[in-house]
Amino acid sequence: MGIKKINKWEQAVVTLLNFDGWDLKWTGEGFTNYDAEGKTPKGFPCVIEMKFRTKYYEDKMLEKYKYDALMALDKNIIKLYFVNDPKGNFMYWLNTLKMPETKQMYCPDTTIWTKKRLNKDVYLLKENQASRININIF
Repeated sequence: MGIKKINKWEQAVVTLLNFDGWDLKWTGEGFTNYDAEGKTPKGFPCVIEMKFRTKYYEDKMLEKYKYDALMALDKNIIKLYFVNDPKGNFMYWLNTLKMPETKQMYCPDTTIWTKKRLNKDVYLLKENQASRININIF
């Protein structure tokens, strides 16, 4: 999946959440550690990091450096991690989530698939730790 397609998916998620009472803007073209910022339906400031996976994995991977960058933001900002995969959409509320121990995984060096790989510290989040937005039934 190329960066242009990922950007369209990010923008679509922002649009859909805004229809549901959020007040978000897409920030994906910049050099931030998140893809959207704005307010939750209850008016709290928030940022959302998004991942779109073409394969289903029971555990949802979040790179530690991404988590650390989000958590370094102002403590009054709600930090969210949105994952889309063939099974459905999952939203993790990171401010209150008890994080598991980190694991080392051999991953592509960037989000966009490359041949270069390296070991990264990651969190493997369980599906039941997320607020499920929808589950695909097909």
